[in-house]
Amino acid sequence: MANIRFEENDDLIDIRHDNVFKAVFTRDTQLSNAALSKLVSALIGREVLVTDINVNEPPIDNLRDRQIRFDINCRAENGEHVNVEMSLNPDAFEPVRLEFYAGKLFTGQDIRGTVKTYDDLKEAYQITILAKGQFFTDDKFLHTFEYYDPVHNISLNGKSRIVTLELSKLDKVVEKPVAEMSALESWAIYFQYLTEKNKRQKINEILEREKGIAMASKVLLNISKDEIERARLMSEYKYELDTQSRLVHAKREGIKEGERKGEQKGLKKGKLEIIDLLKSGKSPEEIIRDHENDMNHPQA
Repeated sequence: MANIRFEENDDLIDIRHDNVFKAVFTRDTQLSNAALSKLVSALIGREVLVTDINVNEPPIDNLRDRQIRFDINCRAENGEHVNVEMSLNPDAFEPVRLEFYAGKLFTGQDIRGTVKTYDDLKEAYQITILAKGQFFTDDKFLHTFEYYDPVHNISLNGKSRIVTLELSKLDKVVEKPVAEMSALESWAIYFQYLTEKNKRQKINEILEREKGIAMASKVLLNISKDEIERARLMSEYKYELDTQSRLVHAKREGIKEGERKGEQKGLKKGKLEIIDLLKSGKSPEEIIRDHENDMNHPQA
């Protein structure tokens, strides 16, 4: 493959957009498949060769179907099951969600039959790349979780893993010379800073060293220059953001309405209490004085 470089005026689509991420890594081409293999290898820490995307997924060449595919569900040459997704802002339940899908990925393997045992189960990896926000409060951008005894720090040596990559924690990594970066660090920097033109020289240095990233870039550049493909991807992204914005707006309006009703209910209750106090024979001055005393000396 010929060397690829991004020019300063190249208008690239942001690969952190979920649908662009899937478009780059799920095309039925040697470049796309090889790039996915290199990405998965960097994420799980050993070389794997992705051989197929599960047949129960929608067709990978259909742009509209890509919109409803939440992740890249694939299988490696040695049978490993891998689920890779690009995510934006995580919900509070995200850790439990990851555990749920990791469990489904692992237990979805069929070992029924007289010639199979639990030893025939293959490794399963639930991988989430977080484009914005953070899962965890530490400064480490990569975490790999597995079953272990936290009291005695003993691993179960199981075959299921949850891998998280947080792109917002790369401030120190991006300052490293490219020659000192690991493959995983290079992928992370590529995702996070690809569209920042002041980082384009560093991205080009990464392309020279990491063949898998260069392959992904070749696919991305073709998509970016294909006006029809670009327009459709941006239309899907706009639809995703519009849907998200409507949900957030409805939630905020619901909160405002709840606060408004609460204020009205509080005012009505306060008026009734004042009427009751006036009926008891207290003067307005006494009512105000008692209220101020209650505010200054609240009951424990």
